[in-house]
Amino acid sequence: MRLLFKGSMAIICLLLLTFVVVQLVVVMGARSAIHSIGDVPSAYIVIVPGASVLRNGTPSDILADRLIVAADLYAAGKVEKILVSGDNGKKGYDEVNAMRRFLLGRQVAPEDIFLDHAGFDTYDTMYRANRVFGVTDAIVVTQRYHLSRALFLASHLGIRASGVSSDLQPYLKQFWFSARETLSRVKAVADMFFGSAPKYLGDPVDIRGDGRVTWDQDISSP
Repeated sequence: MRLLFKGSMAIICLLLLTFVVVQLVVVMGARSAIHSIGDVPSAYIVIVPGASVLRNGTPSDILADRLIVAADLYAAGKVEKILVSGDNGKKGYDEVNAMRRFLLGRQVAPEDIFLDHAGFDTYDTMYRANRVFGVTDAIVVTQRYHLSRALFLASHLGIRASGVSSDLQPYLKQFWFSARETLSRVKAVADMFFGSAPKYLGDPVDIRGDGRVTWDQDISSP
């Protein structure tokens, strides 16, 4: 019994140590790549990971803030194209077209907006950005609690990425988001270690072309 207890404690300690190391590797590894809008190096494209959309089809505050910062980067000439990536896999729920409409309302040219309908999580977003859209350098925009993981994944999936935080306001569920993120970092490292594949890939898309080729076929206006 004593030997079993010691073995169990050793396993628990190892798991805790692994958990802490993962947090440090992901967070510290991305620190030097995080910039403000003013000093971030220019890139051809900005990647905006999805987040929840409200029942009325508009972006949540977290998602809206990501899109505002992405549009500001576009207006400042820091990027030429915007890739929005989110969940469009369930009937009646559509992150990417909500993002598209929001950006059009911020005076982003239609041809400069690319939609990734299968960005079901951050790993899929970065994997598909590189493999499907051919992105090799980018700016990533999301909230600070999420930005380190997004940059970690981008860098390990073939994208030279810089990050800009989109924390424009306090968020109601910030504590929950931050707590959940610690587990998401562990999953991100596991996905990289095991070479996980995204749920969907698809035909290559020319990111230097017209973004409207990625829009739903029945969409011709905002």
